[in-house]
Amino acid sequence: MNIEELHEYCISLKGTTESFPFDEVSLVLKVCGKMFALIPLDEEELQIALKCDPEKAVELREQYSCVTPAYHFNKKYWNTIFLNRQMDDEEVKSWIRHSIDEVLKKLPKRIRDEYYQD
Repeated sequence: MNIEELHEYCISLKGTTESFPFDEVSLVLKVCGKMFALIPLDEEELQIALKCDPEKAVELREQYSCVTPAYHFNKKYWNTIFLNRQMDDEEVKSWIRHSIDEVLKKLPKRIRDEYYQD
């Protein structure tokens, strides 16, 4: 997967918005106004930081060397996945969707219901 494919997939997900709130090289992706991913555009190796269930976050780090605690994030909830190593594109996409689910489950039920309605 390249940066264009990663970006295209992320913005294709329902309700996704993008911005650069921190600087001009840190692409933040949000759903319902809450961040679910960060893609640093200035890194040599393509990577994405994603929110994750705390138990699954640890399991992923143990299972894959391409998954590390996310830099500048709460390491209990956030992982960085280095793309194009040992995790295939479909699995990366499933963790992106998992990140959205993790964000949504912290929002009020009404908002979750509206999001999942379609």
